[in-house]
Amino acid sequence: MSDRYDLIVIGAGPGGYVAAIRASQLGLNVACIEKEPELGGTCLRVGCIPSKALLVSSERYEEVTKHFSAHGIEVSGVELKLDKMLARKDKVVKALTGGIKMLFKKNKVTRYEGHASLVSPTEVKVTSAKGEETISAERVLIATGSVPANLPGIEWDGDRIGGSTEALAYPEVPGHLVVIGAGVIGLELGSVWRRLGAKVTVLEYMNTAMPGMDAELSAEAVKIFKKQGIEFQFGAKVTGARVEGEGCVVECEGSEPIRCDRVLMSVGRRPNTEGLGLDSIGVEVDRRGVIQVNEHFETNVKGVFAIGDVAPGPMLAHKAEEEGVACVEHMVTGYGHINYDTIPSVVYTHPEIASVGRSEEALKEAGVPYKQGKFPYIANGRARAIGSTDGFVKVLAHAETDRILGVHIIGSNAGDLIAEAAVSMEFGASSEDVARSCHAHPTLAEIMKEAALAVDGRALHM
Repeated sequence: MSDRYDLIVIGAGPGGYVAAIRASQLGLNVACIEKEPELGGTCLRVGCIPSKALLVSSERYEEVTKHFSAHGIEVSGVELKLDKMLARKDKVVKALTGGIKMLFKKNKVTRYEGHASLVSPTEVKVTSAKGEETISAERVLIATGSVPANLPGIEWDGDRIGGSTEALAYPEVPGHLVVIGAGVIGLELGSVWRRLGAKVTVLEYMNTAMPGMDAELSAEAVKIFKKQGIEFQFGAKVTGARVEGEGCVVECEGSEPIRCDRVLMSVGRRPNTEGLGLDSIGVEVDRRGVIQVNEHFETNVKGVFAIGDVAPGPMLAHKAEEEGVACVEHMVTGYGHINYDTIPSVVYTHPEIASVGRSEEALKEAGVPYKQGKFPYIANGRARAIGSTDGFVKVLAHAETDRILGVHIIGSNAGDLIAEAAVSMEFGASSEDVARSCHAHPTLAEIMKEAALAVDGRALHM
C-alpha cells in the first residue's frame, strides 16, 4: 500500500466515494479515508437508503391494513413484524455498502479506515485502532458530510431522545412520537412511525413545514399530512426535552409540557468538520462551520478542496455527487461545471414532494415576471386508476421568454417526475417545449404535460 497519492479523499459518502471513483477513472492514484467500517456515509448507512426502505415497508403495511379493501381485496390477521422490517432495511444497506467496496476494488481506489486529520495541505494523518500513519498527496478533497444539529436544552440520550439514526431502529413502535422540526427528515420518519401505529406530533418553530419550499406546495403537504393523522404545532419554540421515567417530556415556550414515548430531533444538520485539523492549516470556514470554496471547490489553501455538506449549498446527496465529479474533472481536464438551478429536491413521504428551480416566492422577491401553469392529479387517468389523486404539478415559466424557471410537484411518484423538469431546465426548455412533447398515455407524466399546457391556458383535461 503506497503512502503517496495524486489525490486523497476524506469521507466515503455519496460525494467522496463518487469523487474517488471518477478521479481514478481519469487516471489519478487515489486514496479514500473513511472512519466507519462500512462505506457510503450517512446517506447510505443511516440516512437516505435505510429511511427509504422503511418508508416503502411502512407504506405497504398501511396499504394492506387500510386501502386494499377499496380494490376488492379483503385481508385479515395482518401482523406487524417490526424486527423483520428492520432486518430488511439492514439487508438493503449491507448490499449497497458492499457494492461500493467492490467499486473501489474495480477502480483501484485505496481505502483507509480511520479518522483523518490534516497535518499540512499535502499530508493527512489516519488514526485507527491499529495506530497512526501519515499519507500524502498533491491534492486533498474533504467530503466528510454532516451531522444532526441540536437545540439548547435538548438532552440526547441516544435512545429515547435522539436523531434520525436512532429513529431508524426503534425496537418497538412508540405510542407517542414527538418530532422536533418539520423538515424533510422529520416528516419522512414521522410518516414511517405514524403508518406503523404511533401518534405523531410535529413541533415546528416556523409557521410552515419545510421552510424554503414553494409555499403552495408546503401548505398542500400539511393539509394532506393532517388528513393522514399527523399533528402539527407551528410557532412552537422548544426549550427543552428530557427523559423522565420510561418516557420523555418536551417543553415549549408558552404551552404545557408534552409527555411522549420518544423524541426525534430533526432541526437540520451541520457540517461534519470536527477534528479535521482545518485550523492547523488555515482553511477558512464561516460562522456555521461551512468550508468556503471557489467556483472549482478549492479552499483558500491551495490544493485543498471541499464538496457536499461541508461546502456551501443544499445538503443533498446528489448535489454532493455532482460536485465530486465536477471537482475532480476540473483537476484533471480543466473543465467541471454544475448548474445549481437544476438540482432537484425530493421528500419521500406519501404523496412525494419534489421541486427544482425557483419558487413563486423567490421569483416575486427577485422581481422576475412569470406565468404559472398547474394541473391536479385528480384529473389524470393514471392517478385515478392507481388510487392516488392527491396533489398537483406546478410549472413556473418566464412571462416573456417562456423558459421554465421552476417546477413543483406534490403527488405520487413526484421524485421520478421531477427528473423531466430538471432535464428540461438544464437544456433551457420552455413550457411550450414540454407541452408539445408527446407523453405516453396513461401515465402520471401526462400531468407534467398538462401543467406545461396550462402555463398558456391550454390544459386539455381540466
